[in-house]
Amino acid sequence: MASEGPKYIFVVGGVMSGVGKGVATSAIGRILKSKGLNVTALKIDPYINVDAGTMNPTEHGECFVLGDGDECDQDMGNYERFLDIDLSRGNYMTTGRVYLEVIKRERNLEYKGRNVEVVPDIPLEVIRRIEAAQQAANADVTLIEVGGTIGEYQNIIFLEAVRMMKMKKPRDVAIVMVSYVPIPGNIGEMKTKPTQYASRSLNSVGLQADIILARAARPLDEKRKEKIGVFCNIPTENVISAPDVASIYDVPLNYEKDGLGKILCDVLGLEDRPADMKDWEAFVESSKNTTKELSIAVVGKYFDTGDFVLADSYISVLEALKAAGYAQGVKVKLSYLDSEEYEKDPSKLSDLSQYAGIVVPGGFGTRGIEGIIASIGYARENKIPYFGLCYGMQLAIIEYARTKAGIEGATTEEADAAAVHPVIGVMNDQKEKLTKNDYGGTMRLGTYPCVLTPGTVAASAYGKEQINERHRHRYEVNPAYIEQLTNAGLVFSGKSPDGRLMEIAELPVSEHPFFLGTQFHPELLSRPLTPHPLFSAFLKAAGEKG
Repeated sequence: MASEGPKYIFVVGGVMSGVGKGVATSAIGRILKSKGLNVTALKIDPYINVDAGTMNPTEHGECFVLGDGDECDQDMGNYERFLDIDLSRGNYMTTGRVYLEVIKRERNLEYKGRNVEVVPDIPLEVIRRIEAAQQAANADVTLIEVGGTIGEYQNIIFLEAVRMMKMKKPRDVAIVMVSYVPIPGNIGEMKTKPTQYASRSLNSVGLQADIILARAARPLDEKRKEKIGVFCNIPTENVISAPDVASIYDVPLNYEKDGLGKILCDVLGLEDRPADMKDWEAFVESSKNTTKELSIAVVGKYFDTGDFVLADSYISVLEALKAAGYAQGVKVKLSYLDSEEYEKDPSKLSDLSQYAGIVVPGGFGTRGIEGIIASIGYARENKIPYFGLCYGMQLAIIEYARTKAGIEGATTEEADAAAVHPVIGVMNDQKEKLTKNDYGGTMRLGTYPCVLTPGTVAASAYGKEQINERHRHRYEVNPAYIEQLTNAGLVFSGKSPDGRLMEIAELPVSEHPFFLGTQFHPELLSRPLTPHPLFSAFLKAAGEKG
């Protein structure tokens, strides 16, 4: 007989990394939520890093910031977008965070002087965190994505936690394995053997998958489903085909075609209620039926990784643009442009004229910033709609200060600590932290209020006087230059409630169709069904140009 307590679904990955566990977890959550269940989600990252704030975006992808300021993995952004919920630091853990807590508790004598061991104390701390997240959300179903790949040394401890929970609550815990089924080009046949080995690796740590999501370039045929079922010891119907799709938002609908929601309810002993995905289906349908294209350039510095382009560095920005486009009946065609190219060859700036709009996302450091500043200047002078996020706003202010406010040599203290004209300066509460190399989790992080100036582009887009947005920065517009910048025509249309921090800078529509930058990160609050108003306003202006 099934327990009436909370249910837990662990999502693990087999064969290789990047197989899509985060999207799979998000899609499962969307399906279960559509059945009227209260769902929350956690991500376990097998890194010694305490959080994702110090990780290189070209190696790890975007650092997503939660409302409470936690810096975490980009999959947390997928969870929030698919489930349309706000998560907290209790929904994210790393190896470093878990060990740090156990060591702290040991130092505080919370273990009453006994030996503290990797097993069982580390898995028990993992379980404690999972159960705390469930209780905080009062969730019917808690989804937990275990980072890494089955068989890796780094995630064994987390799999041990799964084993302990499964042993204690066998009918309340389900295990979903996302595996890759390759189709070697010189063979032309879908091969299931890697998935079979992944399943046996999972068995070796005392776990058995209840469901296998088989990722492949094409849908699985019945013969491969049967083969995976037989050799991985699960019913054939529990092998779900997960082929490549045009959009990640197709994934929940594809899963439901194979009855994943019902299978999960059966495994966990939950009542299988009808799924209401009408809004989601309408959103996906609109994205497919959109024929008008809008070319948008994303000028950044975190795209190149070896011989490849890593768009994941700015995944929330890209998804926010797509969502706003779908809502307006246009398909956003994105081009990822490396700002260093404009430093090497300024003549390439003229290529920007082919785009309906230009976005500069956040970033850190000095690499490529003169190329970004040059591209911002081109957008301003040629009346191309421009949207700058965090560093994108700061660099826009530097460009304006140099060319319009007559502040020769204007720059940011981030690039030159001894600058004569630091129009972007380090925040007062950050100076001591930088002196002490106190970098981890110490920026201005999380949600803060912002007051808008009536009659501005920002106020018109939001349709309200005060907003709350998420931040991640150490630098701000230097108060010493605000009057000079304002006199030169720059409008600070959003400020902190005390009027000290400039949160939004823009040009009047009489001078430019759309030229706006935010100190915060609006992309973090964009959702597929509720696009962010600033992204919508930007694309509207871009559509009128393009």
